[in-house]
Amino acid sequence: MDLNADLGEGFGRWELTDDTGLLRLVTSANVACGFHAGDPLTIQRVCATAATAGVRIGAQVSYRDLAGFGRREMDVPPAELAAEIAYQIGALQVFARAADAEVRYVKPHGALYHRAGRDAAQAGAVIEGMRIAKVDVLLCGLGSELDRAAREAGLRVVGEAFADRAYQEDGRLVPRGAPGALLDRAASVAQAVDLAANGEVETVEGTRIRVETDSICIHGDGPEPVATSEAIRSALDNQGIKVEAFS
Repeated sequence: MDLNADLGEGFGRWELTDDTGLLRLVTSANVACGFHAGDPLTIQRVCATAATAGVRIGAQVSYRDLAGFGRREMDVPPAELAAEIAYQIGALQVFARAADAEVRYVKPHGALYHRAGRDAAQAGAVIEGMRIAKVDVLLCGLGSELDRAAREAGLRVVGEAFADRAYQEDGRLVPRGAPGALLDRAASVAQAVDLAANGEVETVEGTRIRVETDSICIHGDGPEPVATSEAIRSALDNQGIKVEAFS
Protein backbone atom coordinates (compact mmCIF):
# COMPACT_ATOMS: atom_id res chain seq x y z
CA MET A 1 0.00 0.00 0.00
CA ASP A 2 1.26 3.45 -0.96
CA LEU A 3 1.15 6.27 1.61
CA ASN A 4 0.93 9.83 0.30
CA ALA A 5 0.94 13.20 2.04
CA ASP A 6 0.49 16.84 1.01
CA LEU A 7 3.88 18.51 1.33
CA GLY A 8 5.61 21.81 0.60
CA GLU A 9 2.60 23.76 1.83
CA GLY A 10 4.55 26.48 3.59
CA PHE A 11 5.00 29.91 2.06
CA GLY A 12 7.96 32.19 2.75
CA ARG A 13 8.48 32.40 6.52
CA TRP A 14 5.23 30.51 7.21
CA GLU A 15 5.86 26.80 7.76
CA LEU A 16 2.86 24.48 7.81
CA THR A 17 4.13 20.91 7.59
CA ASP A 18 7.13 18.95 8.81
CA ASP A 19 8.16 18.01 5.29
CA THR A 20 11.38 16.28 6.35
CA GLY A 21 9.63 14.24 9.02
CA LEU A 22 6.86 13.11 6.67
CA LEU A 23 9.29 12.23 3.90
CA ARG A 24 10.78 9.59 6.21
CA LEU A 25 7.41 7.86 6.32
CA VAL A 26 5.47 8.32 3.07
CA THR A 27 6.16 6.76 -0.31
CA SER A 28 4.55 9.47 -2.47
CA ALA A 29 4.75 13.24 -1.99
CA ASN A 30 1.99 15.54 -3.27
CA VAL A 31 4.01 18.74 -3.61
CA ALA A 32 2.22 22.10 -3.59
CA CYS A 33 3.03 24.03 -6.78
CA GLY A 34 2.61 27.63 -5.64
CA PHE A 35 -1.09 28.25 -6.30
CA HIS A 36 -2.57 27.28 -2.91
CA ALA A 37 0.74 27.11 -1.04
CA GLY A 38 4.42 26.62 -1.68
CA ASP A 39 7.15 29.00 -2.83
CA PRO A 40 10.09 28.22 -5.14
CA LEU A 41 12.63 27.54 -2.38
CA THR A 42 10.21 25.32 -0.44
CA ILE A 43 9.36 23.37 -3.59
CA GLN A 44 13.06 22.96 -4.42
CA ARG A 45 13.87 21.67 -0.93
CA VAL A 46 10.98 19.20 -0.87
CA CYS A 47 11.90 17.80 -4.28
CA ALA A 48 15.55 17.38 -3.27
CA THR A 49 14.65 15.66 -0.01
CA ALA A 50 12.05 13.44 -1.67
CA ALA A 51 14.49 12.36 -4.37
CA THR A 52 17.16 11.51 -1.81
CA ALA A 53 14.64 9.49 0.22
CA GLY A 54 13.37 7.64 -2.84
CA VAL A 55 9.89 9.13 -2.47
CA ARG A 56 7.78 9.53 -5.63
CA ILE A 57 7.05 13.18 -6.53
CA GLY A 58 3.56 14.29 -7.61
CA ALA A 59 2.10 17.68 -8.47
CA GLN A 60 -0.57 18.91 -6.07
CA VAL A 61 -2.37 21.33 -8.37
CA SER A 62 -4.95 23.84 -7.21
CA TYR A 63 -7.06 26.83 -7.98
CA ARG A 64 -5.11 30.09 -7.75
CA ASP A 65 -6.06 30.75 -4.13
CA LEU A 66 -3.21 31.44 -1.71
CA ALA A 67 -5.45 33.37 0.68
CA GLY A 68 -7.95 30.52 0.95
CA PHE A 69 -5.40 27.69 0.83
CA GLY A 70 -7.12 26.38 -2.28
CA ARG A 71 -10.23 25.42 -0.36
CA ARG A 72 -12.58 27.99 -1.92
CA GLU A 73 -14.50 26.88 -4.98
CA MET A 74 -13.89 29.05 -8.04
CA ASP A 75 -15.41 29.32 -11.51
CA VAL A 76 -12.37 29.22 -13.78
CA PRO A 77 -12.91 28.96 -17.55
CA PRO A 78 -11.72 25.52 -18.73
CA ALA A 79 -9.05 26.81 -21.11
CA GLU A 80 -7.61 29.02 -18.38
CA LEU A 81 -7.72 26.23 -15.82
CA ALA A 82 -5.99 23.78 -18.18
CA ALA A 83 -3.17 26.29 -18.73
CA GLU A 84 -2.86 26.87 -14.99
CA ILE A 85 -2.66 23.12 -14.33
CA ALA A 86 0.09 22.74 -16.93
CA TYR A 87 1.90 25.78 -15.51
CA GLN A 88 1.96 24.29 -12.00
CA ILE A 89 3.17 20.90 -13.20
CA GLY A 90 5.89 22.56 -15.25
CA ALA A 91 7.14 24.59 -12.29
CA LEU A 92 7.41 21.47 -10.15
CA GLN A 93 9.05 19.51 -12.98
CA VAL A 94 11.95 21.99 -13.07
CA PHE A 95 12.83 21.29 -9.46
CA ALA A 96 12.15 17.56 -9.70
CA ARG A 97 14.55 17.24 -12.62
CA ALA A 98 17.15 19.34 -10.80
CA ALA A 99 17.03 16.63 -8.13
CA ASP A 100 17.38 13.88 -10.80
CA ALA A 101 13.74 12.90 -10.42
CA GLU A 102 10.50 13.39 -12.35
CA VAL A 103 6.92 14.46 -11.64
CA ARG A 104 5.24 11.06 -11.75
CA TYR A 105 1.59 11.91 -11.12
CA VAL A 106 -0.94 14.69 -10.49
CA LYS A 107 -3.30 15.08 -7.54
CA PRO A 108 -5.75 18.01 -7.42
CA HIS A 109 -6.00 19.83 -4.10
CA GLY A 110 -8.91 21.01 -2.01
CA ALA A 111 -11.77 22.70 -3.81
CA LEU A 112 -10.44 21.71 -7.23
CA TYR A 113 -10.38 18.03 -6.20
CA HIS A 114 -14.02 18.15 -5.15
CA ARG A 115 -15.29 20.44 -7.95
CA ALA A 116 -13.64 18.37 -10.67
CA GLY A 117 -15.17 15.31 -9.06
CA ARG A 118 -18.66 16.45 -10.04
CA ASP A 119 -18.11 19.00 -12.83
CA ALA A 120 -17.24 17.47 -16.21
CA ALA A 121 -15.91 20.75 -17.63
CA GLN A 122 -13.50 21.32 -14.74
CA ALA A 123 -12.49 17.64 -14.82
CA GLY A 124 -11.75 17.93 -18.52
CA ALA A 125 -9.62 21.01 -17.89
CA VAL A 126 -7.50 19.14 -15.34
CA ILE A 127 -6.95 16.32 -17.82
CA GLU A 128 -6.11 18.77 -20.61
CA GLY A 129 -3.54 20.43 -18.34
CA MET A 130 -1.97 17.04 -17.68
CA ARG A 131 -1.89 16.35 -21.42
CA ILE A 132 -0.09 19.63 -22.09
CA ALA A 133 2.45 18.86 -19.36
CA LYS A 134 2.80 15.23 -20.50
CA VAL A 135 2.04 13.59 -17.15
CA ASP A 136 -0.25 10.58 -17.55
CA VAL A 137 -0.97 9.32 -14.00
CA LEU A 138 -3.76 10.78 -11.86
CA LEU A 139 -4.05 10.15 -8.12
CA CYS A 140 -7.72 10.51 -7.31
CA GLY A 141 -10.58 8.76 -5.56
CA LEU A 142 -14.28 9.14 -4.83
CA GLY A 143 -15.41 7.48 -8.11
CA SER A 144 -15.77 10.86 -9.75
CA GLU A 145 -16.13 12.74 -13.04
CA LEU A 146 -12.39 13.28 -12.82
CA ASP A 147 -11.74 9.53 -12.72
CA ARG A 148 -14.03 9.06 -15.72
CA ALA A 149 -12.42 11.85 -17.75
CA ALA A 150 -8.94 10.51 -17.05
CA ARG A 151 -9.82 6.98 -18.10
CA GLU A 152 -11.51 8.22 -21.28
CA ALA A 153 -8.34 10.14 -22.11
CA GLY A 154 -6.27 6.98 -21.67
CA LEU A 155 -4.60 8.12 -18.46
CA ARG A 156 -3.88 5.81 -15.55
CA VAL A 157 -5.94 6.44 -12.41
CA VAL A 158 -4.52 5.38 -9.06
CA GLY A 159 -7.30 5.04 -6.50
CA GLU A 160 -6.87 7.12 -3.36
CA ALA A 161 -8.54 7.02 0.04
CA PHE A 162 -8.11 9.08 3.19
CA ALA A 163 -6.96 7.89 6.60
CA ASP A 164 -7.90 11.03 8.49
CA ARG A 165 -11.22 12.06 6.93
CA ALA A 166 -14.70 10.63 7.58
CA TYR A 167 -16.77 9.17 4.75
CA GLN A 168 -20.45 9.41 3.85
CA GLU A 169 -22.59 6.56 2.51
CA ASP A 170 -22.27 7.91 -1.05
CA GLY A 171 -18.51 7.45 -0.86
CA ARG A 172 -17.72 11.14 -0.58
CA LEU A 173 -15.92 12.81 2.27
CA VAL A 174 -17.81 14.54 5.06
CA PRO A 175 -17.40 18.30 4.43
CA ARG A 176 -14.58 19.76 6.51
CA GLY A 177 -16.85 22.08 8.47
CA ALA A 178 -19.23 19.33 9.55
CA PRO A 179 -19.00 17.56 12.92
CA GLY A 180 -16.81 14.48 12.81
CA ALA A 181 -15.24 15.31 9.44
CA LEU A 182 -11.67 15.08 10.75
CA LEU A 183 -10.58 11.89 12.49
CA ASP A 184 -8.26 11.76 15.49
CA ARG A 185 -5.08 9.67 15.47
CA ALA A 186 -6.60 6.45 16.79
CA ALA A 187 -9.48 6.60 14.32
CA SER A 188 -7.10 7.47 11.46
CA VAL A 189 -4.93 4.45 12.22
CA ALA A 190 -7.95 2.14 12.42
CA GLN A 191 -9.34 3.51 9.13
CA ALA A 192 -5.99 3.14 7.36
CA VAL A 193 -5.74 -0.50 8.40
CA ASP A 194 -9.35 -1.13 7.35
CA LEU A 195 -8.69 0.40 3.94
CA ALA A 196 -5.45 -1.49 3.36
CA ALA A 197 -6.63 -4.85 4.70
CA ASN A 198 -10.29 -4.87 3.64
CA GLY A 199 -10.82 -2.06 1.11
CA GLU A 200 -13.65 -0.75 3.29
CA VAL A 201 -14.49 2.09 5.68
CA GLU A 202 -17.26 2.67 8.17
CA THR A 203 -19.28 5.76 7.29
CA VAL A 204 -20.65 8.40 9.65
CA GLU A 205 -24.07 6.83 9.09
CA GLY A 206 -22.72 3.58 10.57
CA THR A 207 -22.68 1.53 7.37
CA ARG A 208 -19.66 -0.03 5.67
CA ILE A 209 -18.77 0.79 2.07
CA ARG A 210 -16.15 -0.37 -0.41
CA VAL A 211 -13.36 2.08 -1.19
CA GLU A 212 -10.95 0.71 -3.78
CA THR A 213 -7.52 2.21 -3.18
CA ASP A 214 -3.86 1.82 -4.02
CA SER A 215 -2.79 4.87 -1.98
CA ILE A 216 -3.78 6.22 1.42
CA CYS A 217 -3.52 9.95 2.09
CA ILE A 218 -2.48 11.58 5.36
CA HIS A 219 -3.04 15.34 5.38
CA GLY A 220 0.18 17.19 6.18
CA ASP A 221 -1.74 20.11 7.72
CA GLY A 222 -3.60 17.93 10.22
CA PRO A 223 -2.79 17.65 13.93
CA GLU A 224 0.62 16.00 14.48
CA PRO A 225 0.81 14.39 11.04
CA VAL A 226 4.25 12.86 11.62
CA ALA A 227 3.10 11.04 14.76
CA THR A 228 -0.06 9.90 12.97
CA SER A 229 1.95 8.67 9.99
CA GLU A 230 4.32 6.77 12.28
CA ALA A 231 1.37 5.11 14.00
CA ILE A 232 -0.20 4.17 10.66
CA ARG A 233 3.02 2.67 9.31
CA SER A 234 3.51 0.69 12.51
CA ALA A 235 -0.06 -0.62 12.40
CA LEU A 236 0.27 -1.64 8.74
CA ASP A 237 3.55 -3.39 9.50
CA ASN A 238 1.89 -5.27 12.35
CA GLN A 239 -0.80 -6.43 9.92
CA GLY A 240 1.83 -7.67 7.47
CA ILE A 241 0.92 -4.96 4.92
CA LYS A 242 3.95 -3.71 3.00
CA VAL A 243 4.19 0.04 2.53
CA GLU A 244 5.59 0.87 -0.89
CA ALA A 245 4.98 3.28 -3.75
CA PHE A 246 2.24 2.28 -6.18
CA SER A 247 3.71 0.51 -9.21
